Amino acid sequence: MPIEVPQASYLMVDGHGDPNSAPAYRQAVESLYATAYAIKFASKAEGRDFVVPPLEGLWSARDPHSFTARRKDEWDWTMMIMMPDHVNAALFAAAESRARAKLGHLPGSLRLESLEEGLCLQALHIGSYDDEGPLLARLHGEVMISGGYGFAGRHHEIYLSDPRKVAPGTLRTLIRQPVRKI
Repeated sequence: MPIEVPQASYLMVDGHGDPNSAPAYRQAVESLYATAYAIKFASKAEGRDFVVPPLEGLWSARDPHSFTARRKDEWDWTMMIMMPDHVNAALFAAAESRARAKLGHLPGSLRLESLEEGLCLQALHIGSYDDEGPLLARLHGEVMISGGYGFAGRHHEIYLSDPRKVAPGTLRTLIRQPVRKI
């Protein structure tokens, strides 16, 4: 059964390649967290504290089968962290400056942007990221087709577990696919 996902604001960084080996991926994640925590601390000083949400990613590739085949070097990604509604361009710019001072440089694609996915199918994957292929194949090849849906946006993952603290077999990842009726 599809869900309707409302518009939300995110810190975002774009990149390409295998998230396990591409240096740009590690830099993107470091930049997102440095900026998110700078926003959190500035917000807290204004009396608007919040918990920094989990890392999320939008994924695409020229050949959608590269996901089920796990050909990670073909993947394009946008890594993201959701931000509260009160985060505006001025707060982002100040946090970006603090993050740049801390890290030395930031990816040029770092930005604050809204995303509205609308109608989506989603499922919870429990296990290693490398074991998502069968769930994606079922979602794309069975659930979407039987429901009369087509692709309407990039594959979205929300990482509910911290891979530094959880065994790979127990990682929890929310898999979301924007769809449209066909």
